[in-house]
Amino acid sequence: MRELYNRHASYLTAVCSRYVPDSCLRDVLHDSFIKIFSSITSFDYRGDGSLRRWMTRISVNESLRYLQKSRDLNFIQYADELPDIADDNEDNEDISLHDIPTDTIHRMIRDMPTGYRTVFSLYAIEGLGHKEIAETLGISISTSASQYHRAKKMLAQMISEHNLQSKRL
Repeated sequence: MRELYNRHASYLTAVCSRYVPDSCLRDVLHDSFIKIFSSITSFDYRGDGSLRRWMTRISVNESLRYLQKSRDLNFIQYADELPDIADDNEDNEDISLHDIPTDTIHRMIRDMPTGYRTVFSLYAIEGLGHKEIAETLGISISTSASQYHRAKKMLAQMISEHNLQSKRL
């Protein structure tokens, strides 16, 4: 147990931090490891990386469970649930990530509203589709798509501002 914890704690801390505030990060990580240890017999080895994927899924689920239980998972509702994505894709093409440190991008994602951050992380990082996100979070598919689109637009704006500030220095 100790070796498993030592090998994966920092990675799973980063996973949980994509969803929950720092103030409860330790509790969610603790709950994740309790779940991992108590259900390790149900783990099915499927090749390299399968243990990490399995533990990541548990950590994401525990993070989402915390957000739902604490009522911190709020979604910003809009009258136009399905945005016109074609209009905004052109604006995001010139955004460069090359010189931005990973921890800066991570901070930008954490600075997003909870609903944006959660849907963005589930879609862009965990690889879930909008249908699965909607089922997991108890929202509509259009809300998931809208939150993702707006999160992506917000992140692009943050990156543009960061790049402008970097050029000034």
